[in-house]
Amino acid sequence: MSSLPLIKPRTDMGSGFPTLLRKELSRFWKVAFQTIAAPVLTALLYLLVFAHVLEGRVQVYGTVPYTAFLIPGLMMMSMLQNSFANPSSSLMQSRITGNLVFILLPPLSHREIFSAYILAAIARGLCVGACVWLVALFFVILPVAHILWVLVFGVLSCGIMGTLGLIAGLWSEKFDHLAAFQNFLIMPATFLSGVFYSIHSLPPFWQAVSRWNPIFYTIDGFRYGFFAVSDVSPWHSLAAVSAVFIVLCFFAMRLLASGYKLRN
Repeated sequence: MSSLPLIKPRTDMGSGFPTLLRKELSRFWKVAFQTIAAPVLTALLYLLVFAHVLEGRVQVYGTVPYTAFLIPGLMMMSMLQNSFANPSSSLMQSRITGNLVFILLPPLSHREIFSAYILAAIARGLCVGACVWLVALFFVILPVAHILWVLVFGVLSCGIMGTLGLIAGLWSEKFDHLAAFQNFLIMPATFLSGVFYSIHSLPPFWQAVSRWNPIFYTIDGFRYGFFAVSDVSPWHSLAAVSAVFIVLCFFAMRLLASGYKLRN
């Protein structure tokens, strides 16, 4: 009995990467009222409350008013949370509705799947951050000292949380798992990273603890782009953020390449 020839994938088919990327981008853009306007409103409420209570009582970096100091932190917090939400919720919805098979059947490599999800997460995060900035301009003019630092930390930070969202979406089998990932890891790390304060206002022990939080470096480096001052050197923050991003990217692509909880 002769053996059947192996079925080889077609090589003349175009890449499915643009289609998957377009699907992920349109997924959040079609419900922009929920995915963009709602986070901007939440950041605005934080700004109104904290600025009203602490403006004039707290001054950071010697000359920076508290409201101005707060805005980059709220921008980054909104960017991080929405970058995480984009791939994690997309994978969960695809798994629950059963249409995840349409991502696995086409000739998509794990690198293409990874790139599409992460680029869409970065796009959503940057869009939310830009909208928060525009709304905040009605309260205080916030000039940018170093636009390149703002862009670098914005992209890397959204990339980190997008990769974490992808990992969480692969690991979670139901929304309860995803909620636990957000409530016990993402939210504490975000709120304890210096969004509302400078770590120099903390006791020495908690300053040391904060330096082990990678989210702290994303916010501190992002603030440096606006004020040209920060709690630590921006190069130190860049090294920490880049290292975390590279490690998470490697781990996420290994999960995708192995088909972790996708083909099993």
